[in-house]
Amino acid sequence: MGCDRFPQCAKCPLKPCYRYPEAKRPAFCPTLVYPEVVKESMREYENELIKRVHYFSTLIEKEGYGVWPRIREVVELCKRLNIKKVGLAFCVGLGEEASKVDRIFESWGLEVYSIACKCGSIDKTWIGLRDEDKLSPGSHESMCNPVLQAMVLNHVGTELNVVVGLCVGHDAIFMRYSKAPVVYLLAKDRATGHNPAAPLYSLHYFSKRVLP
Repeated sequence: MGCDRFPQCAKCPLKPCYRYPEAKRPAFCPTLVYPEVVKESMREYENELIKRVHYFSTLIEKEGYGVWPRIREVVELCKRLNIKKVGLAFCVGLGEEASKVDRIFESWGLEVYSIACKCGSIDKTWIGLRDEDKLSPGSHESMCNPVLQAMVLNHVGTELNVVVGLCVGHDAIFMRYSKAPVVYLLAKDRATGHNPAAPLYSLHYFSKRVLP
């Protein structure tokens, strides 16, 4: 299969799929290459949960676009889906931020079940790391445990789980094990003040840190 058959929407200069569905498309356009997958995807929206989440998410986009910050959008999604039990999976390094999220959610009447990444207090050597691989060698250093975070929230029956600053990779594990749908609120990025888009807007400044 040639590279013109791979989905490469990021390389499409016009994005005609947005407003001009009849316009000419590049050869790699997934709409052209994978018409059966397009049809298959639409059948999934017959699932009541998927349909309702998508429906209200789209209304929230219309009503709060450019006005509501993301945390308010999460609250609005919960309200419209009649969700009460919200899980908060957070990094201990963003404990202060997690506390503020907790207070805001509770102020809207949500039941918040929060769990830190170091829960379980299992030393990093258990996962196979050497003592010298720790941030502070020679002392106990708990591993992040995203599987446990997901399992605990599954156990208490959260209806939506919110990620606050889990490490790259650990977030993927958490989302894999979470039974409830997951939304991302904060992405941890210590080099940019938790603003991962910053290098894209200031690529010259960040070039030595993000490019080969």
